[in-house]
Amino acid sequence: MEVLQAIISKYDFPKRDINSSVQIAKIESFSNLKLPEDYVFYLENYLGIDQFIGVEFIKLWSLEEIIEANKSYKIVEELKRTIGIGSNGSGEFIGIEIDQFENVKVILSPFIDLNSKYNIVIGTSFTDFLIRLDHKIEWFS
Repeated sequence: MEVLQAIISKYDFPKRDINSSVQIAKIESFSNLKLPEDYVFYLENYLGIDQFIGVEFIKLWSLEEIIEANKSYKIVEELKRTIGIGSNGSGEFIGIEIDQFENVKVILSPFIDLNSKYNIVIGTSFTDFLIRLDHKIEWFS
């Protein structure tokens, strides 16, 4: 978690006042997924962000926004074993996909025509996703 905390600190993510494990349980129940530990740490301790990290713009949804955003875009409904966690401020969402072997991928996928064939892997964990952003690794290079 040290690397994750260093990146969060570097980009001055806003801290959450109250830890909300009840809300985490609701999200996991809604998505039928066990969220990765590093992402749960982020949700429990920080609010959503809306900023550039490296060369990419990201908007990570707050704990309180995740279920409603996934419902309105039908992400969980259409893409099994995937939950949206934010967007790139354009036409794509950032999501966490967990396969049947519990392998995690952070993906970028279009909001329109929700189909996993359009997924672009942008991290092998939430921490890896932020490391890649911090190292200015472009998503489409």
